[in-house]
Amino acid sequence: MEEVFRTNDLVKLSYIEHLLQEAGIRYFIADQHISAIEGNIGAFPRRVMVPEELKLQAEAALAEVERG
Repeated sequence: MEEVFRTNDLVKLSYIEHLLQEAGIRYFIADQHISAIEGNIGAFPRRVMVPEELKLQAEAALAEVERG
């Protein structure tokens, strides 16, 4: 799995998931359950992971999403 996006913004994360679903790209959200440990303060970014062979396709689907 390769990381294609990292964010603390849950709204942006939801939009990213939507874009990947629309493009038919399998993905995995790493670190999404860390909030139980961090107390929901948003200190740890969630990482969007895709299979290596779909990385370029995923990056193209997410090209318009603002980073940071």
